[in-house]
Amino acid sequence: MPNPPPPSSSPPPTSLSLLITFSFLFLFPCSLVTPSLAKSTSYNVLDFGAIPDGTTDATNAFLSAWDKACASPKPSSIHVPQGEFLIGRAVTFRGPCSNNAISITIRATLLAPSQYTFVGNALHWFTFDQVKGVSIHGGEFDARGSFLWNCKNKPSLNCPIGAAIQNYESEETLGLTNSEHIVITGLTSLNSQLFHILINGCHNVKIHGVKLMADGNSPNTDGIHVQFSTDITILKPRIRTGDDCISVGPGSKNLWIEDVACGPGHGISIGSLGWDLDEPGVKNVTVIKTTFSKTQNGFRIKSWGRPTSGFVEDVHFEHAIMSYVQNPILIDQNYCPYRTGCPSQASGVKISDVSYKDIHGTSATLVAVKFDCSAEEPCERITMEDVKLFYKNQPPQAMCNHAGGTTIGVSFVVPPSFSTRNSS
Repeated sequence: MPNPPPPSSSPPPTSLSLLITFSFLFLFPCSLVTPSLAKSTSYNVLDFGAIPDGTTDATNAFLSAWDKACASPKPSSIHVPQGEFLIGRAVTFRGPCSNNAISITIRATLLAPSQYTFVGNALHWFTFDQVKGVSIHGGEFDARGSFLWNCKNKPSLNCPIGAAIQNYESEETLGLTNSEHIVITGLTSLNSQLFHILINGCHNVKIHGVKLMADGNSPNTDGIHVQFSTDITILKPRIRTGDDCISVGPGSKNLWIEDVACGPGHGISIGSLGWDLDEPGVKNVTVIKTTFSKTQNGFRIKSWGRPTSGFVEDVHFEHAIMSYVQNPILIDQNYCPYRTGCPSQASGVKISDVSYKDIHGTSATLVAVKFDCSAEEPCERITMEDVKLFYKNQPPQAMCNHAGGTTIGVSFVVPPSFSTRNSS
């Protein structure tokens, strides 16, 4: 038999405390008698006609719920209950809004149509544009991209290819543009047509615990792409896809990326850069605690071979495990993936102050470290510390063109042009 609770040590209420309590109830009776008013800024998509059967188009219901939440002068929330909701066309949730605190909780699966042309010329499926203080929690987004991938694998068919990244556009499942103070947690993106998540022209975005999944052979299905954005934090993503797990484009500054599981995929890339002559640079990027499993690359910086004002500086890759990665550490300033129409000039992207620390694991190729830098703008102040990679149980090789730097401590891969010093 459980012990009875101990007697309360609080004194009995005094006449003064009773008077204060009575006065509070008298002055603020609405907190008790009008509970519906406190819930008036919560909106359920079912109330706007959405049907969770996976076949009835719920696009208008979602937009109506957004319009109400955005117009509310008080913090508001949107609830998407369990089920499957068909979102049959590209949608934009547009601001500015009357409040800066809109919470969207999704417990459902959002389905794209099976026809891969549903996005049309919009280049996105979901976009949040010019919003502030929006948070998205949960949800499974299934863009059914396999229909488009299969089309692309049959060159005789006239298939849409999506916009090219060098034009700073893409076709993605979820886009954030010109927005700030955004939080995304627990979201799952499946089978994106191209990019899963795009962050473009944003400030202060936090992404935590997302899962981004597409077939390893799916074309251009980057997990998260960041460009022209500042103060971006990405924590604990789990990414299996057909292109870069995370890619960083021009104009990106102050990025913190931590605890990434990547594979299959093309690794974590800065670039491609150098597409425009007048291009903003990439600065202050930290990537720590990453795991790469059978990926094409580990840490990669890539730029086209043409003149540009772009740059990469103050970048730190730390505490990574490579498992059978083809190119664990790569700087490629002669990037031209299809070997047609290559610029064939010296890259103008200046790369400096890049560090690799505590990188362990296995390389799938003999050359595990490759620095192929620009003859016009050589890479400077590259640091390698405690880089211990193996190729078939032997130390692999390093290739170095137009790059200078330092190896610190015990590293199994030492570029021939680097100086060495003991760790302090």
